[in-house]
Amino acid sequence: MRALRETSNPFADLHHAGTPLLLPNAWDHATAMAMARKGFRAIGTTSLAVAAAVGLPDGASATRDETLRLALILGSQPFLLSVDAESGFSEDPDEVGEFARQLEAVGAVGINLEDALGPVDRHAAKIAAVKAAAPGLFVNARTDTYWLGERGEGGERGERGKHGERGERGERGERGTAETLSRLDAYQQAGADGVFVPGLTDAAEVTALVARLDVPLNILYSPTGPTVPQLGDLGVSRISLGSFLYRRAMGAALDALDEIREGHRPGGRTPTYEDIQRIGADAPRHA
Repeated sequence: MRALRETSNPFADLHHAGTPLLLPNAWDHATAMAMARKGFRAIGTTSLAVAAAVGLPDGASATRDETLRLALILGSQPFLLSVDAESGFSEDPDEVGEFARQLEAVGAVGINLEDALGPVDRHAAKIAAVKAAAPGLFVNARTDTYWLGERGEGGERGERGKHGERGERGERGERGTAETLSRLDAYQQAGADGVFVPGLTDAAEVTALVARLDVPLNILYSPTGPTVPQLGDLGVSRISLGSFLYRRAMGAALDALDEIREGHRPGGRTPTYEDIQRIGADAPRHA
C-alpha cells in the first residue's frame, strides 16, 4: 500500500494529502470559475458536456479540437486543470502523446485516459507516450471493467450499452476484480500517476483494490454509492464528479421550465445576471 508523500507537482500532491481530492468537472469558463470561487483548487472537464455542447457523441473521439479549445480557455485560470481526453482521440500512441503535449502547453496539469476495454498493451503504450511527450502531466489511467459490459444500464453512455461516469447506478459489469487488477498493474508499469475505476462502489472491493495499488485510486462519485467521507475512509485518493453536475444543471433547467409553464415560481438557486458577468470580468485573460 502506498504511503503519503510530497512531489514536485502540486496537482499530484493533492492526491497524497491524506484526505481525498474532490474533483468537480466543468464544461465551460463560467462553470469552472464558479467552482474555483467555491474553493476548489483543482477542476476537471467532462467529455460528455463538451460533446453535447456541439452536438457530437461522447466517447467517439469526435471532440479533439473542442477539448483542446476548452483547455486553452481554462488552462491559464487560477486553478489546476485536468482534462478528460476520452481515449486520447487516436489509437496511435504518438498522436495521443502529441495531444497531451498540446494540453500541457496551454496549462493543463492532468489528463484522464480511458481504455474502453480495448487492448491493454495499446492503452499502456498511450500512457507511456504521454509521459514521454508531457512529463509534467498527471496521467489518470481509467479502466472500464466496472463500467462497460452486458449488464451496463442507461447512463451517460447508456444508449450504447455503456454505464458509469456516463451513468451512475454503479452496478458492476461482467468483468471483475482480476481483470481490473491486471489492467491497472499494466498501466502503473507504463507510468500512470493514478488510476480510475468508474462504476466501482462496493466498499470491500474498493478497500482490496487500494491495498494492491502503488498509485492513487480515483473513484467516480455516485449518489447511490459511498459518500465522500466514506470513500476517504476506504483509502480513495480522488473522487471525480464526472458529468454529474452537468446533468444536474440540465435537470434543474428542465424542472424550472416545467414550473414556469405550469404557472409556478421556480425554486432553487438562481445566480443574478450580474453574478455571471462578474465571473467573466474577474477572471484572468487567457492568451
